[in-house]
Amino acid sequence: MSRAESKARTRTALLAAAERVIARKGYAGAGVDEIAAGAGYSVGALYSNFGNKEELLLALVSDRANAHVADAAKLLADGPDTDPMPALSRQLVQVADADDLTLLQSEFWSYAVRNPEVRERFSAQMRGPHEALSALIGEQRARDDERWAARDEEIATVVLALFQGLVRQRRLDPAGVPDDLYGRALTWLFDGLSRPEETS
Repeated sequence: MSRAESKARTRTALLAAAERVIARKGYAGAGVDEIAAGAGYSVGALYSNFGNKEELLLALVSDRANAHVADAAKLLADGPDTDPMPALSRQLVQVADADDLTLLQSEFWSYAVRNPEVRERFSAQMRGPHEALSALIGEQRARDDERWAARDEEIATVVLALFQGLVRQRRLDPAGVPDDLYGRALTWLFDGLSRPEETS
């Protein structure tokens, strides 16, 4: 195994351990020693990959968000004859019911908005997933030859907010967010964007 491969493997293990520990104990309660031990590495290995716990969580949230966008891209790539909305709904249900990303994002959001420097770093870290989703929307627009009444980056902001909001709502009240709601909501959104603007 090369040095780069070893470093990537260590990083992946630390992120996975951080996700488990922080989800169980919260950001404040999770110690770097416990995270490192959970990954099977020393605290020194953690600090050689991440400057501190804050940097570790920033990387974790961004990494998981990018993974969700990549999963959505695969679903959309299945072909024009396949309706991706049911699969996108299943993705949301899986995240809401089994993924700790939303808990981590919510907790770190609360921490970040109280700390301007952290807020800016958090915002910068999340620009990657946002840009990836915006590009994905642009590709879909071109593929379908659509003319939507909003810019790709604006649509990406709304889609992300819809996803995050429904995930949080389902964690609180599963019955209030049916399994197919996200796909239907996306259909409403894009149907509305496809309609010509009304003039008074």
